[in-house]
Parts: sequence; structure tokens; C-alpha cells
Amino acid sequence: MKRLRWLSVLPIACLLLAGCDQHPAKKPDPTKGVVTGIVFCADTGKPARFATVTLSQAPRKDTKLDQGNPLPSSETTTTGLDGRFRMEAVEPGRYYAIATQEGYLDPWRGLDLPRIRSMASDREQALEAVREWKDYLVEVTVAVHKTVDLSLTMERAAEIGGTVTFDDGSPAIGMHFQLLRKTDKGFSEVGLNMFGGWSLAEVSNGHGHFSLTNLPAGEYTVCALMPGENQLSTLRVCLGDTFRKRDAATVKVQAGEAAKGADIEIPLNGLHTVSGAVTAVNDGHAVAQGTVALLYADDREKARETSLEEDGSFAFEYVPEGKYILTVSDAQDKDPKAEGPEAGGAAPKPVLHYTGKEIPLNVLGEVNEVQIALPTVPPDNSPTN
Repeated sequence: MKRLRWLSVLPIACLLLAGCDQHPAKKPDPTKGVVTGIVFCADTGKPARFATVTLSQAPRKDTKLDQGNPLPSSETTTTGLDGRFRMEAVEPGRYYAIATQEGYLDPWRGLDLPRIRSMASDREQALEAVREWKDYLVEVTVAVHKTVDLSLTMERAAEIGGTVTFDDGSPAIGMHFQLLRKTDKGFSEVGLNMFGGWSLAEVSNGHGHFSLTNLPAGEYTVCALMPGENQLSTLRVCLGDTFRKRDAATVKVQAGEAAKGADIEIPLNGLHTVSGAVTAVNDGHAVAQGTVALLYADDREKARETSLEEDGSFAFEYVPEGKYILTVSDAQDKDPKAEGPEAGGAAPKPVLHYTGKEIPLNVLGEVNEVQIALPTVPPDNSPTN
């Protein structure tokens, strides 16, 4: 089974997503507070039935985020047929409340996550998340023996839909998607890449149709991702039928608008396999761990990325023809020459680290048996485990 590698702190995506991070109902507790209220739909003025209501604790000086989650969920419940909700036994303190439901704005799809991750501390990340979504959060203070009553409103979200087909006209079924929103500093990915998987849960249906919902107004580009192990390792085709994000067409949507016609066509020809193996220079044994990436040669934009298998092999399927740079980084394994088992209290085998390497690659057809030999990093320069 292939091991998945992380290149950055990837937050848990449970907050405010349907069916996730639900807390069991609590019994009344006189040492804590109660939060009640009602949720309305802004577009209809009617109660929001079976909407999710979430309390997120206001950032404090000692804030510690759960695996980088900038809006951690403290309490979650669901409204009834009358749109009302009740939360018992809420710990005293300051919170931000928000309500979400399919078809309405979802905070995660409005956050600039790369910007948030660039913040130095957990508290700064949480404050930036609140700043970016402050227009949709209601601040509430919970006190002992007190009941706080709230009125929350959900805003109708934008939606982008289209069809993915192959260039022979057949529907592309089960495609995943990457959605990028334009910001003042370029494009920011929408959604969360969970555990090396997919940023968005949506896939194209049996007719190749797709719909990306719960979006704030803005300018977006959409990329279809071929089925695979995760979105870093598989082929990406973006609006405008291009493999490059930089060349992708965009679509603008207003609040509550459903933009259709974001169609993508995937070619069946001109795609090839790139495969090979990574070994150690000193004795030729397979390097068991590491990251292999394909970069476009002209601007080093990352096209694909995967992890080494335990036998040192790697493979990229459906690589478009063109000039690339193949890179190997973060390579390491346990010294195969070290004596003694690692069980029974014996000392573990030492870890060997290897220098990275880049090689140019011109893909015009199948590229198999690429052999890359890496020298070890001197022990004094090896990363600390």
C-alpha cells in the first residue's frame, strides 16, 4: 500500500461539512450555559430546516488548533422543522456561531487557506479565518446559568456546473475536481486536501455532469482530475481544455447564481506513462521512501507528484507530451547493512538520508525504466528525526 506524503500542514475538513464533526446531544448542566435560536434562509425568509449550527470558540492567546484547523468546531447541532435549535451544557466563553446547509455558503469554500497557513501562530491563523468570514459569523458570549438566544441567517451560495467528456464524445464518469478562486495574489485552492486525497467531495455523475456548490461570489477556474490515488498524482485538465492551470479559462459567479456550461474535454491520445526506480549510489539498494515530482520545464509549475513504493519504484500515468523536470526529494530509508532486528528491545536501525536530484525529461512516448541513483547525506548534515 502506497504511503501518502504531506508537503504542508493539512487541516481536518470536518468543520461545517455535512455528516462530519457532529457532537452528541448533551444533558442540561447548571454549571454551564445554554444557546438557543432560529435559522432563516435569506433568499426565502423561511426557517432553515435541518441546517447545521456550529459554535467555534473565539481565538485566545493560548489557542491551539486541531491539526491546523482555523475554525475548530466546539459545539454542533441541527435545526428542526421550525428552524430552531438548542445546545445544552455549553462551556462559558466567547464563540462565533454560523449555520450551513447544502446550497448555502460554506465557510471552508470561502477561506483563503494558503494565506491562513502562512500565518506564524495558531492564534493568527484563527484570527485570519474569522476576519475572512466575519460577515457570516455571529459573536456570542456564553455564561453560567444563562440562556443566549440567537437569530442566524444563511445566504444563498453560488454554483458552478458543467459536463466532463472524453474527446470521443463519451461522458467522463467519476472525475474529481479542483476548484481555484482568484485572489489579489493569484489563485487559491477551494476546499481541503484531506489526508492526501481530494480537496472536494464532488465527482461527475453517470452522464459526466458535475455541480460545485456552496461557493461565495467570485472568479474561479475548474480542473477535472482523473481517478487515481489522490489529486497530486493524477492528470488534471482545466477549463479551456488545458493541462496548465496558468492557461485555464475562468468563470465569474455572483451570490446565488448558478453558472452552467463549465465544460471540460479530456483527450484520449498523447498521454503516456513515466516510470522508474530510485536506488542508493553506495550499494544499489532500493530507496523505500521519498517524493517524486514532475515539473513543467519552462516555469517549474508542479504537474504531478507521488511517493516512492517500498521497492523504490514510481509511476505516473497519463502524462501529456512535453518537457519536464523529474525531481526526487525527502528520500530516506533504514540502513539495510545495520545488524540486529528492531524487535525485542533492540536498537532501531539507523535512518539514511539522501540528497535530492533533478533530471530533464522529454516525454514524447512511453518513458519507462528511468533509473535515479542518490548519494547519502553525510551524517552531520542529515535532518534531525
